[in-house]
Amino acid sequence: MNATLTTRLANLRARMAATRTDLVVIGPSSHMIYLADLAPHGDERPVMLLVSASFAGFLMPKLNVDSSRQHTDLPFFPWSDDTGPDAALEELLTATGIDRTAPSIVLDETMRTDFALLVLDALPGATRRFTGDTVGYLRSRKDDAEYAAIKASAVLNDAAMAAGFAALRPGITEREVATVIREFYKANGATPEFTSVCFGPNGAFPHHHTGATELKPNDAVLIDTGGRIQGYPSDMTRVGYLGTAPEGFAEIHAILDRAVDAALAAARPGAPASAVDQAARDVITEAGYGPNFMHRTGHGLGIDIHETPYITATSETILEEGMVFSIEPGIYLQGRFGLRLEEIVIIRNGVAEIFSDMPRSAIAGGA
Repeated sequence: MNATLTTRLANLRARMAATRTDLVVIGPSSHMIYLADLAPHGDERPVMLLVSASFAGFLMPKLNVDSSRQHTDLPFFPWSDDTGPDAALEELLTATGIDRTAPSIVLDETMRTDFALLVLDALPGATRRFTGDTVGYLRSRKDDAEYAAIKASAVLNDAAMAAGFAALRPGITEREVATVIREFYKANGATPEFTSVCFGPNGAFPHHHTGATELKPNDAVLIDTGGRIQGYPSDMTRVGYLGTAPEGFAEIHAILDRAVDAALAAARPGAPASAVDQAARDVITEAGYGPNFMHRTGHGLGIDIHETPYITATSETILEEGMVFSIEPGIYLQGRFGLRLEEIVIIRNGVAEIFSDMPRSAIAGGA
């Protein structure tokens, strides 16, 4: 196991001690990638990583063990289709050394329910919760290597976004612009994660599905896109228009830019995540568009594009150094256009540092 993974396992055990957790159970998920750099084949066959204070090992279908051994030196407890996983799970639980009378266990919230029930059936006296104060807590605080990977991904995304806006012309479809962006990722060693291209009134749908809508002169354009390199994704939204901006565009854009700045100023170590949401929301509400901002201000980003911390009106998360999240206020005017400005930031050296180097100014495409 490399030094990073050794440190992460040690950090997890420290969190387990601090939270009086006896056992952490992780499925084939981004949590497993974080702790073991392993992404085993996931289907209906139970796969789990179990971590106790003194032991860590995998429950794994026998047919996948040899391949997985190339990626980790943690022990495996294999099982086969003709015998089932119960006996292997029993051996693994015994190896963890936990007191099985009434253990406190953490379950991967992204794990299949039938996997979780296998563990709960084997530990009928257990109290259980999800990973928020253990693995989730650790993942929300990025180390220097993660910072570097997210920065590299963001800088590449800047160029991908620029390529998308450069492709704008009358008659081009949303889907064609999305293809330009995806091909840019591939040509530059990245994996496309998602691309949402919204022309005109489609921008008023916060989760618009990119389609066959053709671009017309004076249409507003919203592009929200991300790719993945070095194991970490990017995520950014920028807006513009073709030819001349539609009526009201400049006003809404200026409000959103102020909202982002207000949220950036509120994002400090020790501040609640809800204060960041409130700062952005107050600007938009005072401008008279409160009802047109109908989603949270942000989400965490790491191995997953959406992970903790979540920047919502009700979040009690206290921001700390190393936390990475989006700030993305939006105003959506049905039948006209919708605008959103999104930055990914990290709490670093006491302030919110933006990963992107791309200005938030509106981008004008040629008519």
